[in-house]
Amino acid sequence: EYMTILIIDDDVNNLQVLYGHLRLAGYQVLVAQDGENGIGIAEQERPSLILLDILMPELNGFETCRQLKANPIIQHIPVIFMTALTDIKNTVKGFDVGAVDYITKPFRQAELLARVATHLKLQQLQNDLAEQNEELQATLAKINELSGLLPICANCKKIRDDEGYWQEVEEYIREHSSADFTHGFCPNCIQELYPSLFDD
Repeated sequence: EYMTILIIDDDVNNLQVLYGHLRLAGYQVLVAQDGENGIGIAEQERPSLILLDILMPELNGFETCRQLKANPIIQHIPVIFMTALTDIKNTVKGFDVGAVDYITKPFRQAELLARVATHLKLQQLQNDLAEQNEELQATLAKINELSGLLPICANCKKIRDDEGYWQEVEEYIREHSSADFTHGFCPNCIQELYPSLFDD
């Protein structure tokens, strides 16, 4: 499965350098030269990760990131800021608006690819965890079906289902869970059914 990376940067030279590095590393690459177009492409293409420049005219990187993170469709996509601004104030501001990391210009290819790979892996792990959580919730919902009070006949021990039909206990549990059954006899029933086995 190809990972797609969106670069949002108004500097054509930066776009060319980043595009070359990322394509050589095997990524699909999308580009936008301003924040507004970048947000539109992100909504349409749902990239795996966004590389976002801070210093852009009109919509700067901070505001672009705010809008990306305010959009429920694309807010989960990790954003890495690209900046020559290495002072702590801008770094903290980047994290405050929702970025996961930043890389400094001029770009060092090894660092760029390492940070990109790390955050793609983290995103994949989060996706896997979310899927496992959904499966767990579904399993718990099935268990909860069996944890309530069940109407059971005091004489024949059949269970009444949600539609008012009376079923054997085995049939009900088999339909409402993944359990199956093996059959045997408890000691009391063996003694009752086969008393001759116990005659002295």
